[in-house]
Amino acid sequence: MIHSPRSSDDRLAIGIDLGTSGVRAVAIDTALDVVATASAALPPSRRDGAAATQSPDDWWNATWAVLAGLCAGLGRRGGRVAAIAVDGTSGSLLLTDARLRPLTPGLMYDDTSCADEAARVAAIVPEDSAARGPASPLARLLRWQATPGAAHVLHQADWITARLRAEGATDLPASLASSDENNALKLGYDPVARDWPGWFDALGVRRALLPAVRPPGSAIGAIAPELAMHMGLSPEVLIAAGTTDGVAAFLATGACEPGDAVSSLGSTLVLKLLTDRPVNAPAFGVYSHRLGDMWLVGGASNSGGAALLRHFSVGRMRALEAQLRPGHPTGLDYYPLAGTGERFPFADPDLVSRDGPRPISDATHFQALLEGIAAIEGLGYRRLGELGAITPTRVFSVGGGAANAAWQDIRAQHLGVPVIRSRHADAAVGAARLALAALPPHEPDGKGAGKAPTVPPHQ
Repeated sequence: MIHSPRSSDDRLAIGIDLGTSGVRAVAIDTALDVVATASAALPPSRRDGAAATQSPDDWWNATWAVLAGLCAGLGRRGGRVAAIAVDGTSGSLLLTDARLRPLTPGLMYDDTSCADEAARVAAIVPEDSAARGPASPLARLLRWQATPGAAHVLHQADWITARLRAEGATDLPASLASSDENNALKLGYDPVARDWPGWFDALGVRRALLPAVRPPGSAIGAIAPELAMHMGLSPEVLIAAGTTDGVAAFLATGACEPGDAVSSLGSTLVLKLLTDRPVNAPAFGVYSHRLGDMWLVGGASNSGGAALLRHFSVGRMRALEAQLRPGHPTGLDYYPLAGTGERFPFADPDLVSRDGPRPISDATHFQALLEGIAAIEGLGYRRLGELGAITPTRVFSVGGGAANAAWQDIRAQHLGVPVIRSRHADAAVGAARLALAALPPHEPDGKGAGKAPTVPPHQ
């Protein structure tokens, strides 16, 4: 499934990452080196009670700006760009007319205003479906699907991807309205059957609105000629099916083989593992994204950096790093939490943080907290194994905690596998990797055309 780019391959790929507060684009080469970047801010989401919306026009204007800035930075190298892919915030969507013009605002991933529809979803949808929950995108579709003139429901990344293919065109084929298997998951798509589920009918979902769903990283069409001309790109640039921001961030690390895992050491501890079968456990907030013939499964603990900040400032922790002694465990059995309650690797809403007794030495206390989080990380991967995932063979690290070399050593002791600081953590790099995957292996005589796309490996 994995192929290595040829050393003579000088093609570039662009990844565009649509976040909540901004849009970022990168261009990478086939060695996964970043050769250019650009970014633009987005206005904050508009809040009206539980509703959260953004303007799709703001998404497109920011995308246009970063693409123009990126191509200007590339200069003559822009002619080497061969593919583009987009990732977006998971669960953000809108409805459009047949010409892809927005009929609704961008209904954001954290919009919980459709409580009645979410209750209908919970009553019918299987418990292991990612479409459930107070912020369910499916609930928002049920609320808005009767919008006059509605022809398509598209996720944030879907709509931007379609615009990249359609900008300036007068004849828009229905095939422009496509999604990918990762963005479609929370809308109810069944990645095992690779189809929209039969229980949609019981909910009254208007199936005519649903996009065709493609595997992430598959070629879906060419860039719009007018857009290519404006940006100084080849009209043969491929547009690839994208993904969610979370999956793109995983791919940015270079993870590509079954057993590759990524631990995000931010305010919370988020674990993701590439495995050979889907794993879904709603009681732990665990579900799976499909990546070709592999599955990305993950869980999130309430431990992490926020638990550390209850005891030490960022500056104090940096000062204490030099005093850490990874080869001399403290023996203290901590379970640090930011507050009350845990969701993964086990669910206990009443669990209280265990971060004492506190030793006299700040350095010892700090090390004990890091050991506790490392133990939770190890327990999390074991939990995924108990639920059906394979055992990690290496763990990539992202987030602020990834820079702490002593903590990396402590974690390696608890995990029993190599712990690697990730080369990239930018979701736009992950989207660019999917763009590379859409390209056939480089063949100067064109004989590579038509071969199945694969995700390029970490270099």
